[in-house]
Amino acid sequence: MVTNSGGLQDRSFNQSSWEGLEQAGTKLGIEAKAIVSTGETDLAPNVAQAVDTGCSFILTVGWELAEATLAEAAANPEVHFAIVDEQVDGPNIKSIVFDTAEASFLAGYLAAGVSKTGVVATFGGDNQPPVTLFMDGFVDGVAKYNEVHSTAVSVLGWNKETQSGSFTGDFEDVNKGKVLAQGLIDQGADVILPVAGQVGEGAAAAAIGAPGVSLIWVDNDGYDTLPAEYRPIILTSVLKNTQDAVVRIVSDDLKGTFDNSPFIGTLENGGVDIAPFHDLASAVSPELTAELDQIREAIIAGIISVESPSTPH
Repeated sequence: MVTNSGGLQDRSFNQSSWEGLEQAGTKLGIEAKAIVSTGETDLAPNVAQAVDTGCSFILTVGWELAEATLAEAAANPEVHFAIVDEQVDGPNIKSIVFDTAEASFLAGYLAAGVSKTGVVATFGGDNQPPVTLFMDGFVDGVAKYNEVHSTAVSVLGWNKETQSGSFTGDFEDVNKGKVLAQGLIDQGADVILPVAGQVGEGAAAAAIGAPGVSLIWVDNDGYDTLPAEYRPIILTSVLKNTQDAVVRIVSDDLKGTFDNSPFIGTLENGGVDIAPFHDLASAVSPELTAELDQIREAIIAGIISVESPSTPH
């Protein structure tokens, strides 16, 4: 596996992807190795290095590695590649993507339902499809809550119509996340969804210092992956089940059934969902929980359509 610049312990998709590869190693009896990128100049050389190791399956993580993955896959047709969070076309490339808008729709509905100020917020690390997909779903979920309950909960940080909003410009600088989140809190936001990798921890730091403010994490369950001090403010997380997807694809490769059709994680196949409410369960009424269950089933059934310019196909 080749990481992007976030590193193995990014509490985001690098970490989840590596956990999946480690699980595949244990379950399937293979040797798993990781090459960690520390900056943009590492990306292409690291994918080339992965090929040089002789590994027959190479997993790359993040849109930044798309170009290098495509180039090495074209040059090495006998090697099978998979890439997380980006769609790349090639006969020996498997894209692993997630329709996170579906789960973020639930998170937005939840945020609107628990907000006391009537203001919630989201921000991203960069304006790119895997990020804005979360934000689109979140905004639509809030809008659905307003429609059902005749409320006027507003969302700071993202305009779905114009596809513009608040971004820190990177996924590593925790202080940028804290400053941006504090600005949103100062404007009244009491539930915040950061879609920014490690930068999101800065939002957690801002939220822990602001009474009544809670956080929605992304990719994995922030209640488990963030420092324990933040557990009291984690409302839920928008989950991508990257681990199971990686195990499944490696298993298919070993069985000789690898193909290049994208794996798309959805609510229906368990690839995405929201996490338990943990310490904040008492803030979510039984009625709201029941509504979320009904909406999940409606999305799966196609009764509610969750669409975004960034929806994977």
